Amino acid sequence: MKDLTEYNETVSDNELFSFLYDKILNREFVKFSQLKEYAAPVLRDKRSQPVIMRCFELIKRLYWGFFAGISLATHRRLWRELVIADKNFPEAGDLKDTLTVSNLYISMMDIHGYTKFCQDSRKNLSLQHTLDRAIYNEIQNISRQCGAVSQRERGDEIVLVAATATDALTATLGIIDFFSKTNVVDDLAIPTKRVGDTAVLPVFKMTAGITGGNTSSPLIITEQGNLAGFLLNTGARLQTRANELSARESRVMVTKQVYMNFQKENVGEKCSLARNNAVYFFDTGMIEFKGVQLPSCEAVFKPEDRYKENFSEEMVRLFGSIKENLWEQRIFMDMMELISKAAREMQPFNVTPLKPISGMQTITNDSVVQLCNIGLKAYLHDEDYITAVEILHNFINIIEMIPSFDRLVLDYIKGITDKYDILLDSYNKSIDKEIDDKAATIFTGNYYKTWQAAKNATVIYEKLKGIGRKSNAITKKKALWYNLIKKYQEKMVFTLHSGKK
Repeated sequence: MKDLTEYNETVSDNELFSFLYDKILNREFVKFSQLKEYAAPVLRDKRSQPVIMRCFELIKRLYWGFFAGISLATHRRLWRELVIADKNFPEAGDLKDTLTVSNLYISMMDIHGYTKFCQDSRKNLSLQHTLDRAIYNEIQNISRQCGAVSQRERGDEIVLVAATATDALTATLGIIDFFSKTNVVDDLAIPTKRVGDTAVLPVFKMTAGITGGNTSSPLIITEQGNLAGFLLNTGARLQTRANELSARESRVMVTKQVYMNFQKENVGEKCSLARNNAVYFFDTGMIEFKGVQLPSCEAVFKPEDRYKENFSEEMVRLFGSIKENLWEQRIFMDMMELISKAAREMQPFNVTPLKPISGMQTITNDSVVQLCNIGLKAYLHDEDYITAVEILHNFINIIEMIPSFDRLVLDYIKGITDKYDILLDSYNKSIDKEIDDKAATIFTGNYYKTWQAAKNATVIYEKLKGIGRKSNAITKKKALWYNLIKKYQEKMVFTLHSGKK
């Protein structure tokens, strides 16, 4: 055939396909609607219809990029969201150019230890080929069984798209199960167990960020069938945040919208994750990404991390106090209560700081609780804000030594300590001026003589000022502290930030 008008009962199906094949390959038709319009004269012959469907599969494979592997049979929910179906060929259609993502979710995943694996197996390239085949075959199979589609990006990254929050989370955890040799999903229909040569691959940990379900975030499908838009960037930022919180273990961060939609989707018929209570969503507050603030949660799926559920109320209370800028008392109190509750709920630990803290040579769970009580007493009863902030600094050093302590708590301690540090310099200058004015009242006997003699001796002077700052003769310490909070109100606004600004 050289022209469509030559088509008749003597032309074979293969000849018609070959004719159309060349035009598709030359990009004369990159959409099914274009092909259908051109082939309209031959569609009256039912023999042509299977050929048209073969041509559709060719268009899909060549021009649908990321979504080349989806079909109505294997990805029914995704198909409805992504494809403008043809009324005459319901299993064919055109890929949408712009999507409203109320029913679309993206999971960005990162494989930990991939670079080291490549270095260690550089003399055994068959292992690298095995991992490559696993990502291409097994991971795509897991995604397909969950109604999702996935693709490898830049070696150790996997991008996954699903039509529901349940599909996105199940597929993500199924992939983590495969790499980590765990069984969180626990669904016979989802093949997460390693078989054949993939069994020799080492255990890999993964971090992931899942976002979607929000109509205000459009998504673009490029001419190459790739994804672009804010939603994709958000998933990447969430994954980066998961990696910051857990550089060596698997961790999944989701937007609160994903969590809420997952709950709604599992009110009636429940997925395996909901049936088995396999996931707990731990509120991680607002996180800022390039000026955009997102409410987020951690999808907690490891049994050893479920202890976080027991201090979620304290965490949420702290979020509320930060949102309301309650720096006078509430934020410090909530921070101490959160640290104390986390220490009581987690597994026992025992660390030795570089120097004793409040006379403690070693720090245990009980020691942390005791330090929290000391901090609360200093801040609320003694109005000793210097000691209170010093205890916050001590907690930073202590918790950094405890791998099992939740990193999110540590991030909030660091952020809150930074804000209180802003106040200390001005606070100390004001207090020190009052010490100078009231030295004769504060120091008695030899102390006063020593005070006068030591003004020019900086070290002794600073020690004595420490005594003076704690003296009850210094009045209105609370008023001074609270006034400074009001003075620096704009600087005291605190938002946990992740990634690039």
